[in-house]
Amino acid sequence: MPIRLRLKEILKEKGMSQRELARLMNVRPNTISHLCSDKVNAAYFDTLEQICRTLNISLNELLVLEDD
Repeated sequence: MPIRLRLKEILKEKGMSQRELARLMNVRPNTISHLCSDKVNAAYFDTLEQICRTLNISLNELLVLEDD
């Protein structure tokens, strides 16, 4: 069962740019850009936790389990 990050959609809902999120998290914009892409195959738990704290969302909102 593939896992997908909803980061791109959440940023759009919140009216926030990838660059702004990167600045708030103190990470490289490329990191956020990669996590918003459809090619994510790995992510650090620390990074996911930091995204959730910064955007004030739960991990359940960020991750989606997709059918095969």
